[in-house]
Amino acid sequence: MNEIKQLQSEVTGETGVLVPPYVCVRAHTRVSTGKPVTSVTQPVDIDSPLIIALDLGTSLGWAIRLSGQAMSGTEHFKVGRFEGGGMRYLRFVRWLDDLWRFAGPPSTLYFEEVRRHRGVDAAHVYGGFLAQLTAWCERHAVPYQGVPVGTIKKFATGKGNADKAAMIEAAKRLGHEPADDNEADALALLHWAITQEQARV
Repeated sequence: MNEIKQLQSEVTGETGVLVPPYVCVRAHTRVSTGKPVTSVTQPVDIDSPLIIALDLGTSLGWAIRLSGQAMSGTEHFKVGRFEGGGMRYLRFVRWLDDLWRFAGPPSTLYFEEVRRHRGVDAAHVYGGFLAQLTAWCERHAVPYQGVPVGTIKKFATGKGNADKAAMIEAAKRLGHEPADDNEADALALLHWAITQEQARV
């Protein structure tokens, strides 16, 4: 996100023209990967409000609908060898603030609601991210909703117990090229949220 903001500032400074964020995402992705963007942006509804979808964890999958585009990626909040465990949460909150400055206030934020974890450490880490996220949403008056994992998987694949490979394939069928299962989960959640909003109209 910081690299995208820097790129937007540099391009705007050189041309004097405000560059839409999704253009900078395209350019940043091309520079980072050497390939044109196929999964980071996808036409949606240009008049739709901003939606954020998150797959919480140390490797955090994210997807947003912004300016008629769906953007996605994975952010890593690993703790360094000589850092305390709380550093991942400080970086996460800073990342949320950067996302707000980059995209603006979201209409709704959705997150993957995990009820079962592989171990105690995983449960503690997830709980830390969830606490930081809900506090951040309350502080900024952002409506938020947890969506059960099984609901997301069933929406994307037809099976509530789909594995990682199936979720990645489902994201590809939706027109994306996710880098990993975290990004795929966030994309599935975003499309679920869009479908729910369309059903309420």
